[in-house]
Amino acid sequence: MSAGFPDFRLGSVLATSFTGTLSERHGNAVERVPTPGRLVDWLAVSGLAVDSCTPAQLDLARELRESIHAAATAAAVQDALPAPAVRVINDRSTQGRAAAVLTPEGERLWRLGPASRVEDALGVIAADAIGVISGERDGRLALCASPTCRAAFFDTSRSRTRRWCDMNTCGNREKKARFQASRRKNAGSAR
Repeated sequence: MSAGFPDFRLGSVLATSFTGTLSERHGNAVERVPTPGRLVDWLAVSGLAVDSCTPAQLDLARELRESIHAAATAAAVQDALPAPAVRVINDRSTQGRAAAVLTPEGERLWRLGPASRVEDALGVIAADAIGVISGERDGRLALCASPTCRAAFFDTSRSRTRRWCDMNTCGNREKKARFQASRRKNAGSAR
């Protein structure tokens, strides 16, 4: 893993985890794949290992990431899906070459061939996004309650009421802010 970069925020849903490679979209944005090599790292930890990535392929990946984010955000708030985002997702899905394989545990995994390219991995991510946004999977799209984040995430909790894209970052930051505000209020009233 490349040193000197922000940690990846990996979730259990490939497509929304991919959109998390750009976090704090409404605050001080954090780009977690700033270089082609860093995208290779993210793909590897996501089970989509490729040997290399060019700057042009990184641009394709970022275009797909932003398209998934736009479509997932629209779906989460029940707006019409943006046509340009749908076009990019569909294009990436049809251009990838990967095979779905069944594990002994009954899980579906995607297998890239030995000569796979970034476009093949992006095809898998786009196909996952199609499944999530179209409602084929059990869960619901939601937006993070953090005003600086607003990331789209896939809520598979039993009650479907999860508020944060990641409890370890956005959720804890919000809880800490509420706790500190409460302490300040109590300290002010004790005087």
